[in-house]
Amino acid sequence: MNVNELIAATGAEFFTGVPDSQLKQLCDALYERYGIGKEHIIAANEGNAVGLAAGYHLATGKVPVVYMQNSGLGNIVNPVASLLNNKVYGIPCIFIVGWRGEPGVHDEPQHIYQGEITLSQLDLLGIKHFVLTKESTATELQSAMDAFQPLLAAGESVAIVVKKGALTKDAPVTYKNGYEMTRERAIEIISDIAGDGVIVSTTGKASRELFEIREGRKQGHGQDFLTVGSMGHASSIALSIALNKPEKKVWCVDGDGAALMHMGAMGVIGANQPTNLVHIVLNNEAHETVGGMPTVSKHLHLVAIAKGCGYENASHVDNEDQLTFALLAAKDAKLLTFLEVRCALGARDDLGRPTTTPKENKAAFMEYLCRN
Repeated sequence: MNVNELIAATGAEFFTGVPDSQLKQLCDALYERYGIGKEHIIAANEGNAVGLAAGYHLATGKVPVVYMQNSGLGNIVNPVASLLNNKVYGIPCIFIVGWRGEPGVHDEPQHIYQGEITLSQLDLLGIKHFVLTKESTATELQSAMDAFQPLLAAGESVAIVVKKGALTKDAPVTYKNGYEMTRERAIEIISDIAGDGVIVSTTGKASRELFEIREGRKQGHGQDFLTVGSMGHASSIALSIALNKPEKKVWCVDGDGAALMHMGAMGVIGANQPTNLVHIVLNNEAHETVGGMPTVSKHLHLVAIAKGCGYENASHVDNEDQLTFALLAAKDAKLLTFLEVRCALGARDDLGRPTTTPKENKAAFMEYLCRN
């Protein structure tokens, strides 16, 4: 189905959400049509999107759309159950959910269980849903939306669950920024200077690149915890490791989208003051792993935020020499450190995925921490 038919079927005038690779055609079409502004807001996380949707309905009386990957369903449970629900305010919303990890369709480990429980989660939240497939027609979708209208009018929420390959678009959108240093090169430098320290890397291409760098050097993977799911939580994992292994330098390789998603973690890190933690945010101003749509990090002063959260040492870099100097200083310092690394969008076309399982990664990482 062409993505414009999906947009038309919703009848909506306001869209918000968190980008998803399975919904790239939708994200691109919304960006082309509205850009980023009053009609289309890219949220920090899916719960944030539900709050925006609620405010839109309160202000206009119209029905909003919230889009997300199914991994984001966990982030909407609270606002759906305690804000939108008909036993509370009865605020209607149309959810468009990319179905990663659909049973019977190959996907990455972090999506498997989430895919198995996606429809059950919607059922548990009382959200009626229509599953959009490659074979679905515009007429079938419109019939489903017509059937949803009484529910929306009564303050209920509904969902369109999008299977892999269900949406098409005439041409993709290309996103870019003005930085030159690649993320992979930055991670190479980080892994060099980290030495025998441990690295906790965020979900997405950063962990994939770190894995391939170690493979290329035949170094093994025991020093790295690859956070393949749970976007936004790598820094919290790193904090707890740093507190429990105070003699070990802990390097958190984060992303701007991930850091934004659960930014409150930075306040917790600052309050605990682990002097052996270096929190690095690779900022390409985009949700690159899921298609490249922009984050709001372009408009933020992340270094000032880090300082406000209590990071004793905070700075930014945008080239290899600056990065090397800052990392060497952080390695020697016994200070909680924040480093924003401004880097280009893009990755190698042949970038692979980890060939070890998450459980194998966990076992090797724990063994390394135990031995060292």
